[in-house]
Amino acid sequence: MNGRAILEAVKDGSLSVDDAERMLRAQPFVDLGFAKVDTQRRLRQGASEVIYGASKTPEQSVKIAETLIENGSECVMVTRCNEEVHDLATSHGLRSDYRKDARICIIGDIPERTRDSYVCVLCAGTSDIPVAEEAAVTAEVLGCNVKRTYDAGVAGIHRLLSDADTIMGATAVIVAAGMEGALPSVVGGLVSVPVIAVPTSVGYGASFGGLTALLAMMNSCASTVSVVNIDNGFGAGYIASLIDKRGEV
Repeated sequence: MNGRAILEAVKDGSLSVDDAERMLRAQPFVDLGFAKVDTQRRLRQGASEVIYGASKTPEQSVKIAETLIENGSECVMVTRCNEEVHDLATSHGLRSDYRKDARICIIGDIPERTRDSYVCVLCAGTSDIPVAEEAAVTAEVLGCNVKRTYDAGVAGIHRLLSDADTIMGATAVIVAAGMEGALPSVVGGLVSVPVIAVPTSVGYGASFGGLTALLAMMNSCASTVSVVNIDNGFGAGYIASLIDKRGEV
C-alpha cells in the first residue's frame, strides 16, 4: 500500500491512525539491492525522487521508475540518459517521452499546469541549449509553464531586449551561459525576480570547462542573481519550480 492509499484508508476509516503511522514508518524506501528508492519523497517535498541516469544502466533506471510509480508517483524523470531508457520503459508498458535536447526521459503523465504564471528560460548561445532544455523540461515536469528565449547572448544584446516584456513577466528567470558568463548579470539588471544562473562548459580554452563563467556569475553585481553548478540545468529548473509555486501561497 503506497502513502496515498494509506491516507485514503485512514480517511474512510478502514485503517487506524496508529496502524497508518506504523506502516508509514516501515516504508520510507524500497531496497532494490542496487538502489534504495525513496518512495516518500513526494509526501515530504511535493515531488517524486528524480533519477540521475548517468552511469546507471537503462535496466536500473527503469526499475527505479517502476518502483516509484508503483508507490504512487504519477510522473518520474530520468535525467542525463539516452533513448535506450525510453525504449526499455515503453517495452515494459510504461508511458514514456524522451526529450533528446534535454537528455531527459519522462515516464508517466506530466501534471496538468494550473497556474497562469511562468518561468522564463534563456540561453546565451545555441551551444547552451542542452543545459537550458534540461532546466526547461525539469520545470515543466514539475508543473510550471515555461517560456524560452534562446541564442540571446551579450554579443548581440538587441536579441535579448526584444523579449524584455516576456522576461520581466516571469516569476523566475533561468539563464544558461558559457564563455565569459555575462548574460545573467545583464538579465539581473532588468528584473525584480530571482535569476538562476547556470554556467555551461561551452567555450574555448580559457573558459576552463565552465569555471570562468561560474566565477563570473558568482561575482555578479546584480543582486537578483544566484548560481548553480556548471551544466546543472536540472538544479536550476527545480529551484525555479519552487519559486513559481510560492505564488500559490
